[in-house]
Order: sequence, then C-alpha cells, then structure tokens
Amino acid sequence: MIHGTWERGAARRWEDAFLSGNGRHGAMVFGDPDDDRVVITHHTLVRPNGDPRDARPPELAAALADVRDRLLAGDRTAAEGLTDGRPLRWVRPFHPAFQTRLTRVPDGRAAPDVRRSVDFTTGVVRTERGRRRGQVVVSRADDVVAQYVTHPGQVVEFGLDHRLPGVPADLGIGRVATLTEHDTVLALRARYPGSARGYTGVVLLLTSGGRVSITASGVRIEGARDLLTLTRVRRHAGELDLTREAEALRTLLRQHADGDGAEGDGAEGDGADGADGDVGVGGVPAPAPAPAPALAPALDPGGAWARLLARHTDLHTPAYQRVSLDLRADPAERALPGSELLRRPSSPALLERLFAAGRYHLLSSSGMLPPRLTGLWSGDWATAWSGAFTTNANLNLQTASAVAADLPEATEAQKALVDGQLADWRDNARAIFGARGIVAPSHTDGESGHSYHFSREYPLHLWTAGADWLLKPLLDEEEAAGARRPWLTRVLTEVADFYQDFLTRTGPDGHLVVVPSYSPENRPANASWGAVNATMDITAARHALLAAAARVPDPRAARLRALAERLPPYRVNDDGALAEWAWPGLDDRYDHRHLSHLYAVWPLEEINPYDTPALARAAARALELRGSENESAHGHLHHGLIAARLRDAARVQGSLGRVLSGDYFHDSLMSAHYPGRDVYNADAAHALPALLIEALVQSTPERLVLLPAPPAACPAGRLTGVRTRFGARVDLTWAPGTYTAVVHPTRTVRVELRTPEGASDPLDLRAGRKRVLSA
Repeated sequence: MIHGTWERGAARRWEDAFLSGNGRHGAMVFGDPDDDRVVITHHTLVRPNGDPRDARPPELAAALADVRDRLLAGDRTAAEGLTDGRPLRWVRPFHPAFQTRLTRVPDGRAAPDVRRSVDFTTGVVRTERGRRRGQVVVSRADDVVAQYVTHPGQVVEFGLDHRLPGVPADLGIGRVATLTEHDTVLALRARYPGSARGYTGVVLLLTSGGRVSITASGVRIEGARDLLTLTRVRRHAGELDLTREAEALRTLLRQHADGDGAEGDGAEGDGADGADGDVGVGGVPAPAPAPAPALAPALDPGGAWARLLARHTDLHTPAYQRVSLDLRADPAERALPGSELLRRPSSPALLERLFAAGRYHLLSSSGMLPPRLTGLWSGDWATAWSGAFTTNANLNLQTASAVAADLPEATEAQKALVDGQLADWRDNARAIFGARGIVAPSHTDGESGHSYHFSREYPLHLWTAGADWLLKPLLDEEEAAGARRPWLTRVLTEVADFYQDFLTRTGPDGHLVVVPSYSPENRPANASWGAVNATMDITAARHALLAAAARVPDPRAARLRALAERLPPYRVNDDGALAEWAWPGLDDRYDHRHLSHLYAVWPLEEINPYDTPALARAAARALELRGSENESAHGHLHHGLIAARLRDAARVQGSLGRVLSGDYFHDSLMSAHYPGRDVYNADAAHALPALLIEALVQSTPERLVLLPAPPAACPAGRLTGVRTRFGARVDLTWAPGTYTAVVHPTRTVRVELRTPEGASDPLDLRAGRKRVLSA
C-alpha cells in the first residue's frame, strides 16, 4: 500500500487517529466501533488570551536611532533594550472544537477484530468490523465533515462531547437537539471564558429505518440500517442562527439524497419517536424547530453519501494523484500496517508511504490557510507553541514541496495568509521601524499579523526578513505557472519600500548595514540576539530589492538595484564557513536547529555549486559544522534540503536517516517535533516529500538538475509528475548507473541541463513536445 495506510485496532491516543481535512475543517478518526469518536477541528478556532489591545506591535521607532548607534559603536547588548517592556505573550492558541461520539450499547455478542484505514486518494477514513463499516471524509466540495455508518448496531447513541484534554473548566457550553419527521439536528455552542466570542458545531443526522429519540446527551438510535451525519463548525461573536445553519445542511442533503446510494440500504426511514421535539441544554435556549425539509419521503443516507463523496473526490483525487513516488519496494512490506512499517526505517516501502502521506496531509490541511504547526489537527487544547504558524522556518518547510509536488493549493493558502495580514504587517513596519512597507511576524495565529510575541531571548520583533521569506514559495509558483500576478508585484514593492526606509546606515567599508539584525532563533557566540548584519537579513534584502526591481519600470528599478548593490557581501569565517553574521567580530554559534544563514542556498539559489562554487564550498562547510541542538525534526529536514542543493547525497541520507530512525512518526503518519514522538507537529511529515524531490529533481527558471543528491535509501525508482519552475513536468526513472527522464514542457524555453555526468548542451524545449533524456 503506497497511497494509504492502515492499522489493526482503534487508536488509543489522539495522535494516532487517522486524518482527513479540506483546508478548513479537519477530522481525527479513532476507529473504535463501540465508541466511534471523531475529533472535529477548524482553522479558525483560536482561543482569546487577553486584551486585544495588548496584541499590537511595540511602538519603538523613536528609540531605533539610539540602539543603532550603540550597536555600531560596539555595544553588543544594545538591542536588548529595544522593547516596550511587556512580558512574553503567546499568540492565540489553536484548539479542537469537540468530538462526535457514536456509542454502541453492548448486546453481549463477541465482536470481531477491527481494521481501520485511510485512503490518500480519496481522503476517506474507514473502520471495518464484521458487517459494520464506518466512513469519514471532510468534503472539499461542500465544506462539511461527513460520517456514514452501515449496520451501526441495534442500539446506538450519538452526541457531541467537548471534554477533550486541556479544555477550560469554565468554557461555556450549551447543547441543542431538534427532531423532525425527516432528520435530527444537534448543536453544541461554546463560549470562551471572559469573551463574547465562541463557536458552534451543527450536525444533521439522517437514518434509514429505526427510531430516533432525544436523550440528555444527544440522541438514541434503535434499529437503523445505516446513518449519515454532516457536521460544520462556525466561529463567531454573539449568537449564531442555528435554524439557518441547519437549513443549509438540509439544502446540501437535498442535492445528494435522491435514493441511488451505493452502499446504503435504500429503505424508507421510519421517522423518529412519533413526534417532533426539541430540547435546550446547559442554559442555552433551543431554537424554534426548523421547517420540515422538502425531501422525498424515501430518504437514503447511502445515496447522499455516495454523491457527496463523488463531489469531493472530483476535487481531491486529481490533486493528490498529480505526483507519485515508487521505490520498487517489497510488496510484502507495502502491505504492512503503518506502525509495523515504521519499525523498519531502512525500508523503501516506508519512504513511499511517508512521501504519499506527506502530500496527502499537506493537501488536506491547506485551504483557507496553510498548515499550522499541527497541520489542521489537534486533540488537545494545550497545543505546543499555540499550534500557531511559526513563519521564520516551519511554515516554509511545510510548504517546501508545494510547487515541485504540484500542490498549488498549498501556495494559494500561503497567499491567503499573507494577503489577509498585510495591513498588520504595515503596522509592524511603522511602529517598530518607522518605515513604510511591510514586516512579517515570526508567529501568527492566522488572523492577526502583528508582531507582539517577543522576549529578550527571542526578540522576534526584530526579524525583518520575514516578508521576503514568506513570498518565496509564491514566486516559485508564479514561475512554474508562467504568468506574473499583479498582486505579487504590489506586495514585493511594499517589501522594497521597507528596505528603502530601513537601510540608512553605512559601515566603515562603505556598504549598507542591517541594524538591528536578527538570525532566527540564534545569537552570536559572543553577543546578544539583536546584532548587526545577520546573513539571512542581507539575503532577504538583496532578493526582495532585485525581485521588485525586475517588476517595476525605471527609474525606480534602477534605484532598487543600486540599493541592492550596496548591501554587504557574505563573510567566510576563520573556519572556512559561511558566517551567520557578516559583521567582523561576531562569532558563530554552531549548535543550533535553525539554518537561517543558508537562505541563499535553499530555498533561494543565489549560492549554488554551478555559478558560485567558492560560496557553495563555504556553505557546505557551514552545514558540516552545524549541530542539531535539540534534534528538532525541522532542523534535520532543513539540513537535508540545503545538502540536496549542494549535491551532498551522503548528508541528505544522514538527515533522512535521523528522521526515519528517531521515532518521529505517529501511527497516523503525522510527525512529532522531537524524537520519541514527543510533541505532535507537522514539520517532518510535510517537509519529507520536498527533501526526496530535491534530492532527485531540481529546477530554476533557467536550469534542470537530474539526480543531484540521491540518498542511499533511494537506489532505484520512479518519480512522476514533478513540476518545474520553467514550465514543464518531469517523469524520472532511475537505477544504479542509469536514468531516463521524460520532460513534458507546457511552454517553449531553453534551459541548462545538469546530470550526474555534469553539464550538457542547453536543452531546447518546445511546448507540447516531450523530450526523453537518458543515460
């Protein structure tokens, strides 16, 4: 099994629950037929954590000149005072909504074994035991969590349960159940402590056969042959119109439930307990009964499910199938459950499955926003690092495969995040630096883009490279698509505006100085965190200015290029390594998880073995000296991505091997931040496909590189559908000493070709005419 995974038995931990998602809603499926739990999540669910007026960028512009003077005069702790004195404040934490529970009332019969699985090609999570089959999918077409169960049991109870780990004791909860002739509506309202904001989950339940009655905790279902639930979550202030929300689900059901279901029994529903009714629980009044839907009397949950699933798979399946990896694994190993395969870290079947799972989870968590640190999922309110978007490394690592692995859904989601926060980014530039333009935060909850999460040890508000860094995947996507976006031009010019106002100081050598400057999340060995000329800041400034200059007319373009030329060169330290700070006297601190100073190698290609061999050697030396600090998964994968750009196959294999052998993956094939499955985190899961692709196929708008750094774990195989930045797709087949690459160009272009044999003649590609390259 490449395009899915399975397990014997239900998940005992929420981290092992199988996942489905549509980039808005998420579902975590435990797969226990006796207590069928599905944790529901939504990208918008972030808990208030204080007065919103405190979540503003600090007003520091007036103090900036003095701090700059002191830093340039040699005061290496001067930037520690560039703060408004507030204590560290985390961004609003991401949290789950609730879990749906379908509980079987024991009947004394022995139960067969359980098999649970997730199909990456459809996004459907299945639970099977005997005749009972449960299926869950989060629809991309209809934005609803759908659960369809056949033969659920003679007597089952269904309800919504907010009691998840870490839930606030004073979370205000109200429940509503409404029974009509044709369906049942359940709702759970939650209000955050001390806030007018909250969220509501609304569930529409349809059964065929049997009787439904309201209970204190939900509903009781007797004798149903199958059932279907549709769930949505809304975050809101004040009250939500439950009648309207229920009718929206009924409208959706009318589109699908016409009696031609695939797996349903097609029998007429027997109604409920004889009369309509509604009940309010927990102090929240029940809404007026919704109008009876204009549905045919013979309702078929199976028919509705089949049509809803078809609409979803029309969107999900083609996206998932665009790219695939086959490493010629042993069929017997491919058939293993994921938990057993994870115990075979050298198995090609494990790499195949993790590659597939990584693309599936990235697609499933990308939509209205890109993936958080936890993707789109969490079963605990106490999510590490607030379950936020950490933008100074993690987010771009998670979306690193989006262009090459042909998931523009992920880059569109990253664009949505940026676009929704530009006003706040302008506030950051003005308040902190007294500048025009935009400055991105290091942490965001997905709504606010203000920089307010900082401390002495983590002066994240001093990071100025963020806007350029976050726009890099969008530039790659634009190049691959072959058409410039006016929106991106406007945003890049705002980045350039910032640098024109910010870069005002000059050093003794006549070059501009970036001051204050911060290299996430490190500091020089002999200075404080806020320093001078962090290499990442220099790289970002140069790239942003030149990228903007390429899109605007003269004389503005000329001014931007001139400013970029005045930036300082990179510095090679006494160890022969590319220094993390290009300022004399600042020493490197090598044992750190971040590799921000190698931004020019990856994801940029300013430094590469072909055009800048001396700097590439210095970058390779910096990578050689870099420690892994606390073994964070993102550090290992970032290390590997840079090594792939430097054509270092052994180092790629080392990074990959540490992640595969370090017990970083849960049974769900979602990853952890630390070894031993410590801290649920999507970095490794989402970044691993990018590392494998970069090791096998690389591209720029002018270059194609085949097999630059194939790791020993991938001696042979086939990688299909890789999308290049010069407008082509590549299918690569390789084995020791041989390869065949089929290039399918969508536009006419000439590119440089690099193969394991070295440089070759330029490759002239004609749109619509494939080229076969082999050795």
